[in-house]
Amino acid sequence: MAFSFDFGLTDGILRCRLEGRVTDDVLKEFFRIGAQHAIRTRPTAGVVDLSEVSSFEVSSPVIERLAKSPPVLPDPKLRRVIIAPSPEMYGMMRMFEIEGEQTRPGIHVVRTKQEAWAILSVQEPSFNRLDIM
Repeated sequence: MAFSFDFGLTDGILRCRLEGRVTDDVLKEFFRIGAQHAIRTRPTAGVVDLSEVSSFEVSSPVIERLAKSPPVLPDPKLRRVIIAPSPEMYGMMRMFEIEGEQTRPGIHVVRTKQEAWAILSVQEPSFNRLDIM
C-alpha cells in the first residue's frame, strides 16, 4: 500500500500518510481518494506525512498542477501541514506551498512530526484508521 488515511476524532485532523515509492500516478490517486475522505470526515485540519517514503519520483509539473487544483479539504482556509523530512521531498513540497498560495493559503511544509503537531496545537495526536475505499 502506498498511502493510508487516519482521522482524529477529538481534534478533527485528517492525517494522510504516504509510504514506500511515490510516483506521479501514486500522488494523483492519493489526492483523488483523499478528497473523498475529506468530504466524508469534514476535518478541521490536514497533515500529509511523507516520513515513511523510501523514494520520491514525482515531477514538478504534477506538483504544480495539484497545487493549483481545488483544495482536497472542504475549506481552503483550513490549516494544512506537509511533513517532508528529506531535502529532496522538502524542496518539492515547498513548490506545492508556493504554487498553492492562491487556493490553499494555510499550507506549511515542515521537516518533523513535532513541528506539524506544534503548528496544529496538538500535544498527543490520536488517530483512527480509515478504509482506503
